[in-house]
Amino acid sequence: MGQAQTRHWKKIWVGSAGNMVEWFDWFVYASFATYFAGSFFPKGNDTAQLMNTAGIFAVGFFMRPVGGWLLGRVGDRRGRKAALTLTVSLMSASAVLIAVAPTYAVAGYGGAFVLLVARLLQGLSVGGEYAASATYLTEASAPGRRGFASSFQYVSMTAGQILGLGLLIILQHTLTSAELHSWGWRIPFAVGALGAAVIFYLRRNMLETEAYAEEAEDGDTGAEDRGTIRALLRHRREALLVIALTMGGTVAYYTYTTYLTKYLSHSAGLPEQTATLVSFCALIVFAALQPLAGALSDRIGRRPLLITFAVGSTFLTVPILTMLKHAGSFWPALGLSLLALVVVTGYTSINACVKAELFPTGVRSLGVALPYAIANALFGGTAEYVALRFKKAHLESGFYWYVAGCAAVSLVVYLTMRETRDIDLKRVGATPRERTDTDTVPAS
Repeated sequence: MGQAQTRHWKKIWVGSAGNMVEWFDWFVYASFATYFAGSFFPKGNDTAQLMNTAGIFAVGFFMRPVGGWLLGRVGDRRGRKAALTLTVSLMSASAVLIAVAPTYAVAGYGGAFVLLVARLLQGLSVGGEYAASATYLTEASAPGRRGFASSFQYVSMTAGQILGLGLLIILQHTLTSAELHSWGWRIPFAVGALGAAVIFYLRRNMLETEAYAEEAEDGDTGAEDRGTIRALLRHRREALLVIALTMGGTVAYYTYTTYLTKYLSHSAGLPEQTATLVSFCALIVFAALQPLAGALSDRIGRRPLLITFAVGSTFLTVPILTMLKHAGSFWPALGLSLLALVVVTGYTSINACVKAELFPTGVRSLGVALPYAIANALFGGTAEYVALRFKKAHLESGFYWYVAGCAAVSLVVYLTMRETRDIDLKRVGATPRERTDTDTVPAS
C-alpha cells in the first residue's frame, strides 16, 4: 500500500470513527435503559421509571438541531478539525457523566439531573458529528472517490450499533440480572468514554481539509459570513432540498435498524434472542454493503442510487413489513430484513456526500448540519414513536404506509434534482448570483 493510499485510509478512519462511538453511546442508552431506569427514579412503578428514562432520552433528539447549528458554525468558521474535536469531547463527557451518575438512593433526583445533562451533551454532539464527518470525508477525498469515502460514515455508525448490541449480548450472558441492574449497566458507558478519548487523541493530530484550508488562506473576504444563518439563507433552496431528500431515507433507516428488533419481538412474535440475532446479522451485511454502493455512485452517479432506494422503499415497504410480521422464524426474518436494508443502502451509502456537494465551502458544514438535524428530529427520531402510536391504535399497517409515503416524497426530490457527482467542491458558488450554467446544483 502506497503512502498516498495510507493517508487516504487514515483520513477515512479518523473522519468516520467518531460516528462509531457516537452511535455506540446512543444505542446503549436505549438498550440498557431497562436496567438503569430503577437507579434514578423512585421504586414502585417500573413503567413510570422507563417512561421517565425515555423522556430524558427524547431530549437528545430535541438538542440535535441546536448541535447542528452550533457545531456546523464551528466547522465553517474554525475548521472541520475543530468541529470534529469538539463533538468527540462532548461525546466523551456525556458518557463519563452517565457512567458515574449517582443513584436515587444516594442523591435523590440529583442522579436524574446528571442523566439529563448527559443527554443534552449527547444530543449536541450527535447533532454536529454527522455534518462534521460528512463534510470532512467529502472534502478530504479525491473527486472520483467521494462516494466511496463518505460511505464509511454509515459503516462506522452501523459498527457502533453492532458493538453495542454485541456488548449487550455478552453482559446478558456473563452477569446476572441483579448485577446488570445494580452496576453492570455502567460498563457500556465507561467503554464509550474510553473509546471517545481514543478518537479525541486521533483527531487532535488530523490534518485540515484542503478545500477549507485554501479558502482560509484566501483572506478575510466573506470571513464574517462563514457558518452564519445569514449565509445559509442564501442557499435556502439547497437547505430545503437536504430536508426533503433526508425525509424518506431517515425514516426507512430508523425503521430497519433501531426499531427492527422491537418490531420483530413485539409485532412478529419472535423470541427476543432471535430478534436480536436477526438485527445483529442484518447490520453486519448492511455495513459491508455501504462502500460497494458508494464506489458504484462514483461510477454511475448519485441519483440512480437515490432513485432506486426511493422506488424500492415506496413500493416494497408495505409488503416487506407485512411479511416480516408473519416471518415466524430466524431465516425468513433475516432474508426480509436484508432485502429492506439493501434498498435503504441506496440512500445511506451516499447521502452524506450528496448533501456536502450542494454547498460552498464557507457554509458547507452548517448547510449539511442544520437541515439534516431538523429532518432527523422530525422524521427519523419520531419513527419509533409513530410506529408505536399506530400499533396502540390497532392500525399497525398505517405505519407501513407512512414509511412508504415519506419515501415517495423523497422520490419526487430525487427525480427533479441534478446530479452532484462531478461537482468541483472549490467552485460551488458562494452566492446564487455567482453560479454559472456549468455548475451542478439542484434544479428549481
